[in-house]
Amino acid sequence: MSEYSLQELSCWNDRIEERVKQAGLDYYEQHFEICSYEDMLCYEAYVGMPAHYPHWSYGKAYERQKTFYQYNLTGLPYEMVINSNPCIAYLMKDNTLLLQILTMAHVYGHNDFFKNNRLFRRDTRADMAVEMFKTHANRVREYIQDPGIGPVKVERILDAAHALRFQVPRHGEKKQSDRKELAKEVYELVPARLADDLLGFLAEKGRLTDWEQDLVHIVREESMYFMPQLETKIMNEGWASYWHYRILQELELPQELHLEFLQRHNLVVRPHEGRINPYFVGFKMFEYLDKKPGGREQIMTARREERDQSFLRRYLNRELCEEMHLFSYGSEGENIIVEDIADEEGWQNVRDTLANSVGIAGIPVIVPQTVCKGVLELKHEFDGRELEMGYTRETLKYVAELWGGEVSLSTVLNGRETVLRCNEQKEIS
Repeated sequence: MSEYSLQELSCWNDRIEERVKQAGLDYYEQHFEICSYEDMLCYEAYVGMPAHYPHWSYGKAYERQKTFYQYNLTGLPYEMVINSNPCIAYLMKDNTLLLQILTMAHVYGHNDFFKNNRLFRRDTRADMAVEMFKTHANRVREYIQDPGIGPVKVERILDAAHALRFQVPRHGEKKQSDRKELAKEVYELVPARLADDLLGFLAEKGRLTDWEQDLVHIVREESMYFMPQLETKIMNEGWASYWHYRILQELELPQELHLEFLQRHNLVVRPHEGRINPYFVGFKMFEYLDKKPGGREQIMTARREERDQSFLRRYLNRELCEEMHLFSYGSEGENIIVEDIADEEGWQNVRDTLANSVGIAGIPVIVPQTVCKGVLELKHEFDGRELEMGYTRETLKYVAELWGGEVSLSTVLNGRETVLRCNEQKEIS
């Protein structure tokens, strides 16, 4: 950090925090830590937590990111923020002074979002987050070191639980599918509280030992912690980007810092070719809404009540679609074709396509239906998108591993009801 001192960073943080308060943001106590790029790679691989249980997938993520970074195939995040109280954020020591200023302002936006958005308020306990991950890490390491269990058995259960980690309760409207007509039968066998929670059902009803059950509960609890972040990626990044932009505009930066600020900001919120940049979409939407009459109250309400799907459906209008040059595309044989553009006829389809693809909307919903003669019967809540069969077959094997017996899955393929079965020997038919 040859360009600046910690004292200088502290002074800039004080100036930023003063403007954050003036803007009416409501946030947890904020702690910043300076780290090396190697440390940032570790935090990124271990989802930002200072303590996390060991698993080969995290090591794989670390090596992949390290290789990409060393060959300039990707950059590192400017910052990493933990949804905790106090809120912890990491800043890379190699960042320039302006980049540290920008990312500190960005972090306060995340902090405010974590504290106020209803998904985080309802489903996470920020004051217990760091301790929860530490406790989980200690328990997993105890199982690994237990001579009667060991790393191989622990990894087998974690692999299965990781494969199903998103099959937990989701937010928003509940899909009814055909549960209504099966309600009495299903709820006698699958408790109502587990009807939308396959991983929780397997943890509670599967043929698992106590330590195996504990491992599945650990994965489930951590998945529930991250679920709000997955469901608010556009809003969360857009909110943080909007406020770092507003705050730095008010800081009266020296000219050399102001020029770098504009360059860095434009890099963050620029559109990406072939995919959606959540920073870009979220920033443009909050900026647009705040300019409207009553806009400040409206964006504060949106930040508190919405998730990405509802935010896009409620506030993404034709004017914004046109300004961001949004379009939807599909495939025709081996060719990629544009299906709709943001004009008078197509903008609503573009909006709905985007809303249906954000967050965890692209992850299939698999629910436990009933148990018949020891066979766990699952149902894919078909929404017009077919399951990828290669992945489905492997995932069914993991379900059978945790269930401890035969599993069947009902889905739709080529317009027809189809049932896949996996027996105790992990054979698919």
